[in-house]
Amino acid sequence: MKFKVEMSLDRMRVGKISTPHGSFETPVFIPCATAGAIRCLDVRDLKEIGVKVVLVNTYHIHVKPGDEVVKRLGGIHKFIGFDGVIITDSGGFQAFSLGLGLEHGVGKIANNIFLEGLRKDVKLREKKFAHVSGEGITFKDPKTGKIVNLTPKKAMEIQSNLGSDIIYALDECTSPLSDKEYTEKAMERTHRWAEECLKYYDRKQALFGIVQGGEYKDLRERSAKFMAEKDFAGYGIGGSLGKSKQDMLNVIDCVVPLLPEEKPRHLLGIGAIEDLFNCVERGIDMFDCVTPTREARRGHVFVDPEDGGNMRNKFRLNIKNSEFKFDEKPISKNCECFVCQTYSRAYLRHLYKSNELLFFRLASYHNVYFIIDLMEKIRDSIRDCSFYKLKETWLGR
Repeated sequence: MKFKVEMSLDRMRVGKISTPHGSFETPVFIPCATAGAIRCLDVRDLKEIGVKVVLVNTYHIHVKPGDEVVKRLGGIHKFIGFDGVIITDSGGFQAFSLGLGLEHGVGKIANNIFLEGLRKDVKLREKKFAHVSGEGITFKDPKTGKIVNLTPKKAMEIQSNLGSDIIYALDECTSPLSDKEYTEKAMERTHRWAEECLKYYDRKQALFGIVQGGEYKDLRERSAKFMAEKDFAGYGIGGSLGKSKQDMLNVIDCVVPLLPEEKPRHLLGIGAIEDLFNCVERGIDMFDCVTPTREARRGHVFVDPEDGGNMRNKFRLNIKNSEFKFDEKPISKNCECFVCQTYSRAYLRHLYKSNELLFFRLASYHNVYFIIDLMEKIRDSIRDCSFYKLKETWLGR
């Protein structure tokens, strides 16, 4: 893998990542093909939209159909029919989503005000399906009861079998409610695992390390310095990002200056529109998130500021609202996707209210296109030094 910074503006930069399966420009939004597919879309859709890179989940593919199956069938690119760049995560996020995240009932950012001050001694909400030890992570699959043991060496072996272009070292993603003592232990465990992954990874792949440390500035700085000294191809910023979006921005502000300028930085699992602007501004190159397709399945479609998108409505319309029953306009008049060129809001509302499967494809197509197109606009605005004007148009002052 090669990364070249082509243009910088303050802390922002436009770059290009090249791999054996193609290249893509940064800053980039990476759609999540969690189980080997982006919900409701096929590879023809992705090519039309302009998606050049996707992220596949190591844990889920390992559980079903199995990485050995994928290897026997020619690798992940051939298996899912995608000839672009494929990234696989380590499986470490599932330590959180099936572990403390489930137990605490929170996401990576615990932004509910009642959570302030709460820690891991909160009343248990759900039974955990993931347990972390010094050796790795033990999962009990919620659907089948199958036990899966994931160690740093095993995570590298699975990703080698998949044959992805960019891979991640195994890490422990902590909860926003984990106290500093636990967060520090998890960070140190992540560091040990990172060193093991550097021993065992497939040299044909590009290995990224992950900076941990939760919301704690001193831990994040320690982790960033540790990772920066290791020979990784790039760096993820992972784990808990605090109790507010401002906490997340504080984490980025302290981490980015400590990472090598010549290597890409990936903010893992983040992709709201305001986050794209605010985090690109702080030097983030890569984002991944399930938001576009998840919002589509909820009946939410993205619109730009000219069509009423703003911070309050999170740049989206709730298509099931009665106001759209007779609305002949496209979702967003400035969007050039085939959905906006072909269908009205009224028709899309009809599909959603009728529970027609077509709605979920059309809404997913539009939402992914919308975000990919927005990232192109952001890259162009960095190139011509109009980023701050574009940001003000979308987010206000």
